[in-house]
Amino acid sequence: MLNRVVLIGRLTRDPELRYTQSGVAVASFTLAVDRNFKNAAGERETDFIDITVWRQQAENCANYLSKGKLAAVDGSLRLRTYEAQDGSKRKACEVVADNVRFLSPREGGGDGGGNYARSSAQSAPEPSPFADNGGDDMLGDDDLPF
Repeated sequence: MLNRVVLIGRLTRDPELRYTQSGVAVASFTLAVDRNFKNAAGERETDFIDITVWRQQAENCANYLSKGKLAAVDGSLRLRTYEAQDGSKRKACEVVADNVRFLSPREGGGDGGGNYARSSAQSAPEPSPFADNGGDDMLGDDDLPF
């Protein structure tokens, strides 16, 4: 069986960070993802997908992501049912993130291309693919077409 979801989109609101009774961090946010095709009116439609992130990733998302920021989410799709206040049965669909990449440049960062922080089990940021490290294997600012 395979349950894998990869999304790139913009946050519709700041992440909401909470803690469980046992002290585990959990953050939630909504990602706006454009569809690959246009509708009959010639406009792109957008899906709004709920994302849940746990532990250190949750804290990183709450600290470094905000409304409008571009992010990539790699995770799995979860469907759950619950009973609403009026007693009716409801279903909810969300993506539980295994990995979140911050794709918007850091504000105030002087590295030109933005530092793409990695939010996974390790909390150390990943080096920017645009940073000049003296090697030929990385792109420099002068190599970008924009």
